[in-house]
Amino acid sequence: MPNLPNTSSYTDADIKTLSSLEHIRSRPGMYIGRLGNGEHQDDGIYILLKEVIDNAIDEFTSGFGKKIEVEVKEDGSVRVRDYGRGIPLDSVIACVSQINTGGKFSTDENNRPFAFSIGLNGVGLKAVNALSDVFTVTSRRGGKSMTAFFKEGILEKSERGTTPEENGTEIFFLPSASVFPNFHFDPKHLKRRMQNYAWLNSGLSVYLNGERYFSRKGLLDLLENKLEGEALYPPFHYKSDTLEFAFTHIGSTDEVYYSFVNGQYTNDGGTHLSAFKEGILKAVNEISQKPIEASDIRNGIISAVAVKLTNPIFESQTKNKLGNTDIRVDIVNQVKAAVAEALYKNPAMKAAILEKVAQNENVRKQIQAVKKGAKEQAQKTVLKIPKLRDCKYHLCDYDSKKKQEEKDKCAASMLFLTEGDSAAANMISARNPDYQAVFPLRGKPFNCQGKKKDTVYKNEELYFIMKSLGIEESLDDLRYGKIVIASDADVDGFHIRILLITFFLTFYQPLVLSDHLFILETPLFRVRNKKRNIYCYNERERAAAVSELGKGCEITRFKGLGEISPHEFGQFVDEGIRLQPVNIDNVKNIDSMLQFFMGDNTPERKDYIMRNCFFDLT
Repeated sequence: MPNLPNTSSYTDADIKTLSSLEHIRSRPGMYIGRLGNGEHQDDGIYILLKEVIDNAIDEFTSGFGKKIEVEVKEDGSVRVRDYGRGIPLDSVIACVSQINTGGKFSTDENNRPFAFSIGLNGVGLKAVNALSDVFTVTSRRGGKSMTAFFKEGILEKSERGTTPEENGTEIFFLPSASVFPNFHFDPKHLKRRMQNYAWLNSGLSVYLNGERYFSRKGLLDLLENKLEGEALYPPFHYKSDTLEFAFTHIGSTDEVYYSFVNGQYTNDGGTHLSAFKEGILKAVNEISQKPIEASDIRNGIISAVAVKLTNPIFESQTKNKLGNTDIRVDIVNQVKAAVAEALYKNPAMKAAILEKVAQNENVRKQIQAVKKGAKEQAQKTVLKIPKLRDCKYHLCDYDSKKKQEEKDKCAASMLFLTEGDSAAANMISARNPDYQAVFPLRGKPFNCQGKKKDTVYKNEELYFIMKSLGIEESLDDLRYGKIVIASDADVDGFHIRILLITFFLTFYQPLVLSDHLFILETPLFRVRNKKRNIYCYNERERAAAVSELGKGCEITRFKGLGEISPHEFGQFVDEGIRLQPVNIDNVKNIDSMLQFFMGDNTPERKDYIMRNCFFDLT
């Protein structure tokens, strides 16, 4: 039996009160979500940067300052300078160190310092301060300045002075090496964020290490950049004080949406996106001579929608989904009026949309015919899907749950797509049945590249995956927040990953674009001696473990997930789970990429591999 801590003593001396910054450092995940090392676009270091830039954006949105400078240095330190009003000098220290302190809590609708803001929780800059080894803030207002220096969230000193520089706030921070070990900023993620800021704030210049990001047409520029293939009609663009959107249709049947609230990307949508969809449907129905199904107008649409709200309500600290219900009617009415007017005035746009609707209707009816052929199969899965080991809580049930604990489990729900029964058996034993489900694959999935949607109904395994996920009609009923590909780290395992990614990109592309698809990372090696086990995910970690444990340690190479015992496996799917998101850098290249790597062009592909592969013959 291990030595357990003595819990019999519980006195007043055991009661601790943490300062706000101490609490952030002790529970960083509560404030910024995932920590990570910078490989994923939502890792903590990017959230810290985002919190700082969001404040600068709030100044621009309120009409102050048209330029933001961002510098990210090799050592990981960051400087952000805006040219807004600057933090009031007497409040500088409080605004960066005391939770629930800031200028965004005013309830005076006629005299709010910030009309629209993302950061309404009073945490942002405090979290950056607390989670940085070094943090410096300088505010400049009317020729005077105030600078405060912090170390690990603790004030070291402050200085007042005069300055010839323009008004504004400047933040310098170095993320904590203990909170974010071995972190690095990926230039790709940084550039994507800066470009989004520019698209969402037309007229604002954002400089990243001297490179300018600027947009004149806002979401219209975003849409034109994201368009894959030829638009069926010129994109329609609308902008008011609180709502901006742009959309068009393309030849595919995918729905692609980019939705934002006060500049925050909401990859899970929310009430603003559902209201936008409803408004378009009502507008097209108004000019059509017969009722139109929602899916017939949405299939093939690519759009971007952004709203500005004085009091946004998000469903989590990471702000992925908007929860305000009071905005629906206004957005529906604005979208319907703008789109209907455009359709009446633009016969070519009207004709193109109605033609696309007719095409979608024909495809839908063809699929319905296939569905009837699969009716017997569907009846078998009404109550139970073969081999699916389901969990108790599901993403689609989030809104119906009353307790926050249950909502959190719904949001954390995930489905593991495992390679074979042996890996599934270990996963089933090690998982948390409240929010982790397991679906064992039978061999290699079907290659869906270039195939039509009826393939899903004709292939039993793909059909069961679709039914398990609840995405037959739309992503609105998605049952799991994360779909996790759990295959071996060998040739066959990599092939299975690629086949599954091809399936999702071919038929359910929005699921991937909204960050729901992941790959499970499991250790390749176990290095141990009589006292300690160290699990390693790559050769570098293995070498470090061997060096740490010394000579005579035992090294085990895991060839497959089935080789890892359930007792060992549990730690790799609990709070320490490592997930690699499947991200798409450029949606324009998806079809051509799939055609090249998964299509019937073996000679060209072989030639590409031979020219680009590195062979180590030593």
